[in-house]
Amino acid sequence: MAQQQQINLPAKLINGGVAGIVGVTCVFPIDLAKTRLQNQRSGQQIYRNMMDCLIKTVRSEGYFGMYRGAAVNLTLVTPEKAIKLAANDFLRHRLSNDGGKLTVLKEMMAGCGAGMCQVVITTPMEMLKIQLQDAGRLVAQQRVMPSLVPCLQMGNTIAVQSRSYNAPSLVRPSAMQIARELLATKGVTGLYRGLGATLMRDIPFSVVYFPLFAHLNQLGQRSLGDTTVPFYWSFLAGCAAGSTAAVAVNPCDVIKTRLQSLSKGANEETYSGVVDCISKILRKEGPGAFLKGAGCRALVIAPLFGIAQVMYLIGVGEFVLGNTTFDLYSA
Repeated sequence: MAQQQQINLPAKLINGGVAGIVGVTCVFPIDLAKTRLQNQRSGQQIYRNMMDCLIKTVRSEGYFGMYRGAAVNLTLVTPEKAIKLAANDFLRHRLSNDGGKLTVLKEMMAGCGAGMCQVVITTPMEMLKIQLQDAGRLVAQQRVMPSLVPCLQMGNTIAVQSRSYNAPSLVRPSAMQIARELLATKGVTGLYRGLGATLMRDIPFSVVYFPLFAHLNQLGQRSLGDTTVPFYWSFLAGCAAGSTAAVAVNPCDVIKTRLQSLSKGANEETYSGVVDCISKILRKEGPGAFLKGAGCRALVIAPLFGIAQVMYLIGVGEFVLGNTTFDLYSA
């Protein structure tokens, strides 16, 4: 059994990485809309909904504006998804008794462990991605409300947007520039700003998602004697479990996004921590603010995890390593 685990673990890491790349490429524009909608404050709303956000983004920033921040996400999503999916699979294997069926509690424990492992990559990845995704919102805010001058503050450096009523522009640093600035001024901890909120989001997400997916996916078994599941059923199970878990933890995602946003528009408050963030959002925007971007997040996570589970389960890694043949229809 140990020998089998050693052979299969690299394949599982490859599966997770490929799954993440394919999924992110398909849904990244919706994720950008989610970030911008979550960062909007009451009275300073630029976008009415997801479609309005995407249309305005394309008009002002071009088609590739919808993929702002995608490079850092695609770079880091490989180890992130590899760790998440492989850790859950590994923990499920360790918690099972001689390959027996897991209890719901043990499934939740495996998901919890996977969520804790992934934040090592997720936190800096989302920290950098959010800065790039939200830059266009500040430009749009200055265009619509020229009296509001957003600024970017990191360490001792402040870059203020030019007050141009016709063509406002905000200097948009690259992910490498942001990372270097954070490391120089805050050290490694700068890249892990919002770690607590990320744990608050990712651990409950994994606790809900993985057991729910396992049970939904099991419903697609062809028969009692044949435990294989068609790939389309795994896709649907991943979509259903992912969207359910995403909506359930959306309040934590709003908190994480606000804490990790270094760019602030005029009159947009800063937060000293999770408790301060919750308090200010409740006081100034009401409980409904915690559901901002919930629809977008569900639309992001549903196909992302549907695609991820299909790519993971059909065994791309095993095929690459020569352990098995690649057959989509029998997956």
